Amino acid sequence: MANAYINAKADLTTTGITTLYTCGPFATAVVKSILVCDDSNNGDTLTLTITDASNAVFVLFDSKTIAGHATIELLTAPLVVQADEVLKVTAATANRLHVVASILEIS
Repeated sequence: MANAYINAKADLTTTGITTLYTCGPFATAVVKSILVCDDSNNGDTLTLTITDASNAVFVLFDSKTIAGHATIELLTAPLVVQADEVLKVTAATANRLHVVASILEIS
């Protein structure tokens, strides 16, 4: 088994659903951290979901508030992502939020 440390980044320039990370078909991933930064004075909200291999959607954070010019850590414990699962993020307002996930991929 090979391990690789990676990060996944998203600049939420729209209010549409944005894929943050997709786990490969023969891998498992451990998400160690998900940082969200609001680079405006206004603050915003973020929704984070995980979609499994059968396309079922599970909400991890629903309208999580991020204050203006603040950075928050979403995770309090590592999150396991299985083969073909997808982490997706959605901002309430465009051009305010940046998201960075630190991930250990195991394949």
